[in-house]
Amino acid sequence: MRSITYDNDKEFVGHEQVNTAIDCKSYFAKPYHSWERGQNENANGLLRQYFPKSMKLIDIAKDDVKIAVNKLNSRPRKCLGLKTPC
Repeated sequence: MRSITYDNDKEFVGHEQVNTAIDCKSYFAKPYHSWERGQNENANGLLRQYFPKSMKLIDIAKDDVKIAVNKLNSRPRKCLGLKTPC
């Protein structure tokens, strides 16, 4: 991963620590420019399958996050000829 585009929400206040930890650049989407957040919105929707919006993120164990990420990264992609990115 070379860059991350964040939403303009308060939960991304620690983005600098994340960028440093994974050696990645970050960008913020402009308000009301949904086309800049296409992948972000899609990823949020997919994550909500595992972590509903009503769930407090502080209550989620790291192992549960790893499982969800592995499942999402193992999904076949139409654009990859139904292969997985991993």
